[in-house]
Amino acid sequence: MGARPWFMKQEWKDVVFLHWPVKIEWLCQFVPEELEIDLYGNQAWVSVVFFQAKSTRLRFLPPVPGANSFLELNARTYVKYGKRRGVYFFSLDADNRLVVKAASQGGFLPYYYADMSMAKRTERWCFASRRIESGRFPESFCMTCKPCSDSIEPSRLERWLTERYCLWTKPKDQLYRVDISHLPWSLYYLKGQIHQNTMAPYLPVSLHHRRPMAHYSKVQKVRFYAPVKERK
Repeated sequence: MGARPWFMKQEWKDVVFLHWPVKIEWLCQFVPEELEIDLYGNQAWVSVVFFQAKSTRLRFLPPVPGANSFLELNARTYVKYGKRRGVYFFSLDADNRLVVKAASQGGFLPYYYADMSMAKRTERWCFASRRIESGRFPESFCMTCKPCSDSIEPSRLERWLTERYCLWTKPKDQLYRVDISHLPWSLYYLKGQIHQNTMAPYLPVSLHHRRPMAHYSKVQKVRFYAPVKERK
């Protein structure tokens, strides 16, 4: 990020990536027109990602009590703006009302409050989420899983899906970019079963019954940079 100072730090633990190939025409109406849907081999992708955020704090400030640790589930796709590649979020659910209120202020990011749980047992892990915010569709997700490999050497596609260092959002009529920085992902293969998935319900229902490409990462330390207005 050059000499730009970061404004927030966070640690992501027990990160699970679930990826599905999709038709580009399924996504066009849900992505701002300024953004180009990014393709790999002429194929668009969507992902569901969940993790536990820890040690959240703003620059020069200690962690905020009650807001430094929470669970998050997001649904996203892959986009480009000029020469930059990043992600666009359809939704971000979190189980902390203070975090949701702050991140969604002014419609900046589509954060919603959800009832979430994550349990790690020896034989399997279980993650469950149900959005309970008033006036919003109660999207839900439930999965049991377990890492099933040593750390892998990711393929070009696996790197393309995970090594994304910015996001775009469009509150009102202005497109913003938020840059992030972290070390390359250390990935593991994941096996498991999705018991319920109604994320992004405006996409074809058939998508939710397909088996995704799945990966896991133990921990990632992340820095966020101040939003940048994209020129119109």
